[in-house]
Amino acid sequence: MRMMKKPSTNPRRKRTLTTIREQTQCRFCREGKDYIDYKDLDTLSKLLSNRGKIFSRKRSGNCAGCQRKVKRAIKRARFMALLPYTN
Repeated sequence: MRMMKKPSTNPRRKRTLTTIREQTQCRFCREGKDYIDYKDLDTLSKLLSNRGKIFSRKRSGNCAGCQRKVKRAIKRARFMALLPYTN
């Protein structure tokens, strides 16, 4: 007769959720923008902290591709003196 193994009940073991979360799109993908304009200061200033730092993807909610486009647009706007490097 074989002995059946008891499932481990380790309290330190992390439980994972098995539900699938619906993917949400970033603000630029929802609008269908393929280019982020460096002259659109209202949109770009929402993606900067009050110290002039660019918010992370997690904080801003952008996808990876749009975050790279935002980074490029903010750096262009800073170079053209439309946005400050620091506050």
